[in-house]
Amino acid sequence: MKTSKRATSKLGATGEQQLAGFINKFDSKNAALIRSARKVMRKRLPSANELVYDNYNFFVIGYCPTERPSDCIVSLAAAANGVGLSFYYGASLPDPHKLHLGSGSQNRFIRLESVATLAHPAVEELLAAAIAQAKRPLPAGGSGKLVIRSISEKQKPRRKTSD
Repeated sequence: MKTSKRATSKLGATGEQQLAGFINKFDSKNAALIRSARKVMRKRLPSANELVYDNYNFFVIGYCPTERPSDCIVSLAAAANGVGLSFYYGASLPDPHKLHLGSGSQNRFIRLESVATLAHPAVEELLAAAIAQAKRPLPAGGSGKLVIRSISEKQKPRRKTSD
């Protein structure tokens, strides 16, 4: 996979090294889920660019046909409380199985209890619908780039705090 950098890397780290560092901030269970879900999403959307954000609230890997965030189709979004599959234009997707969570005007998500959730037929239907309704189609061939878009200095903890 090609790597393109938008954010300043620390000490010359590659995009993959930066990504690994972001994921390592999570507890072992969530980190493993992020890694395995990313592997499934790369296989499912090989020509999509991965836009990475290590923001205040969430760590996000967006899958997009371009490098424009508004073209994002679906994202892996992680916080200390777990990992979700976020549909950028989910409010307009058909959801006959009532999987969507969220009530915003645009975004919807589902929680990933395990990587097996991604293989569930109802989730596959949602992914196929999101790809079909994308404003810009995914490239027919090739492999997408890893693009580190932003890194917030201040972030919510990526691990649950002890009570």
